[in-house]
Order: sequence, then structure tokens, then C-alpha cells
Amino acid sequence: MIRAAFYQDSDGHCLGFQTRGHAGYAEAGYDIICAAVSALVTNTVNSIELLTENHLRVKADEETGHMAVRLTEAATPEAELLLRSLRCGLEAIETEHREYIHVVSKEV
Repeated sequence: MIRAAFYQDSDGHCLGFQTRGHAGYAEAGYDIICAAVSALVTNTVNSIELLTENHLRVKADEETGHMAVRLTEAATPEAELLLRSLRCGLEAIETEHREYIHVVSKEV
């Protein structure tokens, strides 16, 4: 199962996210759930780096499916929107495939 956690401060502003695990929907290379999550996460990271003034700390391990992404400063409105968009996408997948992905928020 993929577990996605979105980190936010006490005011609800996004600070980053973490994904961990593999969906187990199908064999590696054929798992559409993992592919969808990977595409959304990769696009979000690339978009924040290319389209906003924010900088990220990214740690990834393809084998375990772990990726930790943290903003190094307060989110610009654009970065906030991109992170919220990622969450919407992952929650849409969760709605249809609850046995393969779980999305939560954590206040830090």
C-alpha cells in the first residue's frame, strides 16, 4: 500500500509531503496505481522547482517507494496551490482504490 502524508503548520499551510510503499495493484512495470502516483508526485516536484520561487529538500528511494519532500521556506501561493493539487489527485485515486493508497494530513 502507498501511504501519503501531507505536512502542514497550525495555520494549515503546506510544508511538504512524504510517500512510502508500493500499491501492489499489479506486477512492477504494470502497476497503474504506482504509475499514477509517481507521475503526480514527480510533476509536482518538478513544477515547484521550475515554476515557483520555492526550494525543496527531496529524499527518494525508488526501491522502497519512499519520497520525502520539504519546502525550505514558507510556501509561495504557487507552491501551496501545486501541493494542494497533488493532494487532490492522490485523494481522487484513494477514492477509487482505497486498498492501494491512503492519504493523511499531519500537523508539524
